[in-house]
Amino acid sequence: MTKTPIIKQPLRLLMDFDAQIQRDGHQTSDFIHRRDRKFALHCEEHNSPSDPAHWLAWLGRFDNGSEQLAGTGQSTEQRWQRINSGFIALGAVLGIITMAGLLFYDGGQRINVTVIIGFVALQLLLALLTSLQSVMGWQPWRPLLNRFMPASDPALQPLQPALMARATQGGGLSFAVAALLTLLAMVVTQDLAFGWSTTLNTAASGYHQLTSALATPWTWLWPSAVPDPALVEATRFFRAGTNTALTPARWGQWWPFVSMLWLMWVVLPRLLLRLLASALVRLRTRKLLLCHPGLRALRERMATSVLDTGAGHNDADDLPDTRHNTLLQPLPEKAQLLSWAGAGSVTEEQTLPAALAAICPGQALNVGGLASLSQDQQAIAQLAVSSDAVTAIMLVRSWEPPTGELLDFLDSARHNWPANSRVFLLPLAAETRNPSNTAKDRQLQPWLRFAERCPPGFVTVGDITVNTGLPQS
Repeated sequence: MTKTPIIKQPLRLLMDFDAQIQRDGHQTSDFIHRRDRKFALHCEEHNSPSDPAHWLAWLGRFDNGSEQLAGTGQSTEQRWQRINSGFIALGAVLGIITMAGLLFYDGGQRINVTVIIGFVALQLLLALLTSLQSVMGWQPWRPLLNRFMPASDPALQPLQPALMARATQGGGLSFAVAALLTLLAMVVTQDLAFGWSTTLNTAASGYHQLTSALATPWTWLWPSAVPDPALVEATRFFRAGTNTALTPARWGQWWPFVSMLWLMWVVLPRLLLRLLASALVRLRTRKLLLCHPGLRALRERMATSVLDTGAGHNDADDLPDTRHNTLLQPLPEKAQLLSWAGAGSVTEEQTLPAALAAICPGQALNVGGLASLSQDQQAIAQLAVSSDAVTAIMLVRSWEPPTGELLDFLDSARHNWPANSRVFLLPLAAETRNPSNTAKDRQLQPWLRFAERCPPGFVTVGDITVNTGLPQS
């Protein structure tokens, strides 16, 4: 049973997958095809997903370099975590300094609420522009980013606008929260005096309408945080002189409005846009992974059987010489019978050559094809019960090229059977009622080439017609 892999973050999964695909570029196509096809069969047998996360976890069970590959995604993830932490720390410091500056009160001029409203509007505008640049793919932070990551991975470049937007939104959220906490701390520890003033000829009624509109989100939650007309009228101040009719105790009654204004129009938008930026990073990362050229090639390899035609080793003129059957070996006197992918099955309206009845009196064990990997292992274990060397004859179809699954089966059998075990591949022609009807030379050539690639002395290609003393009908 496959061990359930650790769920990775989309960014880390993308980088690990891209690193493995780049590493596979140094391997032969036959090797990675056989490997990925075996993974697909493994997933089919155990009814497990064949997604990139399971593929990387499956490769990690055999690959000694998996830790290095995992470090690729981990290092990228840690690098961006450091960038996010830097923005958060910087935002907290700037938030404390900025709010302390806005609320500076020396006992003379009052704190102008109009300035705070304007600063809130500026913060909201910056938050929206940060999200807009990530959606448009604009990278105003490119010079700064090049100082920290001058050699960015090509797979990561399409994500950089969204990643930087997430970092800046995190810094903006830290700025807003730190400023709000500073505001509350100064309200408790100092006697702040608020008022409102503007150079424009603005009546108190118009200013009250503005504050009432801004306070709409929390009117039902905290009614006392909405300035009434009397407070707006009484706390207006001018460049020279003050309203002597107003008692100084009312100058601090603006703080609930200022606190809720900052919470609703600075902290909350930053929080929502930070969540939106994180969701956008995950969405684009998954999209890049699904559109990765390596994933499409991986799916094709998993869905396609591995065929070994023998033509990839050398030129066609270098194929084994089969004109006189000098490379075909006689079959043994006694052997176990295996049927690969249903070769020689009576369901194909075929009957086995009579000569095999004397050699293999037992029933053929079906392996490969529709048989599962566990059934193949059971057949290997069944023949390995005896302490003597295993001698097996495997029936194959001559017109079908050898597959990578067959090579994997023979390799597993070689490691589980006793020493000096041998397997005789017997390519059957399309019609086997007549044992003298052997496969054609052009059909035997891939099988001879396949036997050459197997460990020496373990796999040979046999032929009934070269056996002496065996019945031929």
